[in-house]
Amino acid sequence: MIIAVIVLLVVIIAVLMFYNMSIHKKIQSFNNINQKITNLNILQDFMNTLGECTSTNEKLEKINNILIEKYEIKYSTIVTYNGAEYVVRASNVEEKHWETLSNLNSEDIFKESIETAVPKYITIDKEGERLPYQKMEFGRAKSAMFFPLYIDNVYIGYWIIEGGRPHEFDNVDVTMLEVIKTNIVAVLKTVQTQDTLENIVRDDQFSKLKTAEYLYGDAKKVIDKYTTSTVCMFKIINLVEINNEFNRETGNNVITEVCNVISNNISEEYIFVRYMGPKFAIVFSGIETNTVADFMKDMKQRIESLEIPKAGENPDETEEFATPIINVVLSTYYKGTALDGVTKKLEEYLDSANPKENDINNL
Repeated sequence: MIIAVIVLLVVIIAVLMFYNMSIHKKIQSFNNINQKITNLNILQDFMNTLGECTSTNEKLEKINNILIEKYEIKYSTIVTYNGAEYVVRASNVEEKHWETLSNLNSEDIFKESIETAVPKYITIDKEGERLPYQKMEFGRAKSAMFFPLYIDNVYIGYWIIEGGRPHEFDNVDVTMLEVIKTNIVAVLKTVQTQDTLENIVRDDQFSKLKTAEYLYGDAKKVIDKYTTSTVCMFKIINLVEINNEFNRETGNNVITEVCNVISNNISEEYIFVRYMGPKFAIVFSGIETNTVADFMKDMKQRIESLEIPKAGENPDETEEFATPIINVVLSTYYKGTALDGVTKKLEEYLDSANPKENDINNL
C-alpha cells in the first residue's frame, strides 16, 4: 500500500514537473513571439519615419526616440562619419557631451570593437568611478554598450547606449540589440541618397535660386503639406541664341531679370528653383493648374516685354537689347507620388517641343 502511494506521488510529481516545463516553454515561446511582434512594430515605425518628408537628421532623431521609448534605453546616440569628421546624428544626451560622444572612435577601449565589428560592453563597479571615455562627467552614465556600424563591410560610425546604473546591461538580450543595430544600419543606408541630395543643394549665382536638388529634400516638407500641387516648368528658349548673338554676360543678365520678375510675384510658400541650364521649375503648393495657367500667362507677357541691354557696351543711340522668350508647361503633383517623375516628364516635353510653340500646355 505504501509503495503504491509512493509510486502515485512520484507519478504526480513527474506529471507536475512535465506540466511546469510545458508552461515554461509556452511562456518562453509567448515572450519570443511578443518580442518579435514588438520588433516588427518598431521596424514598421522605422519605415513610417523613412516615408515622412523630413530631413535625414530629423528622421534619425525620431528613430532614436523610438528606440529610447520602446526599449526603455536611458541614453542612445548615433554617430556617423561624413567623410571629414564624426558627427552626432541623433542623441538624447545633452549637447555639451556631444564632443566626447563624437570622438569615441579614437578611444583605445573601442578600437578593437571597431576592427572586429564586435560590440563592446563597459561598466563601473562602484560609485565614484567613471567610464574610460568620460573626461569631465561622473554621474550621467555608469554603463555603456558600443556598437560599430558597417554598410557593405565599410565602417561608417557607431551606436552607443548608456545606462545610469553600474552593470545595467549585464543581463540584456544582446541578440535584440543586434537586431536594433541592423535596423539602424538599414535606416542609414536608406537615407544616404537623401543625405547626398541635401548636401549638394547650391544657390545659383545668376538666378539666386536653389538648384533642382532642393525640390526633393527640404522643399518636400512644404509641398507635401497639400494633397495636390501644380508643378510648372519653363524654359528660356532663346537663351543660347542670346549668348551667341550678344554675349554670355548678357545671357546671365537675362536669367537674373527673368527670375526677378517671377520671384517678385510669387508667395514664399511656392518653391522656385533653377532646374538646369535655361530651364526653371516652380511648385505652386496646393494650387490648381487653372489658376497657375492664368498666372503664368501674365508672367510670360511681362517676361517677353523685357528689354535687357547688351552687356559690356556703353549706352548710346544704337544700344542693342535682348528679349527673352519662354515656353511653359504645367502638370499636377499628387502627395506621395514621385516628384522627380513629374519634373522629368515636363523637362522631356520642353526639350522636344517646337521652338515656336507659344501656348501654356498642361500635361
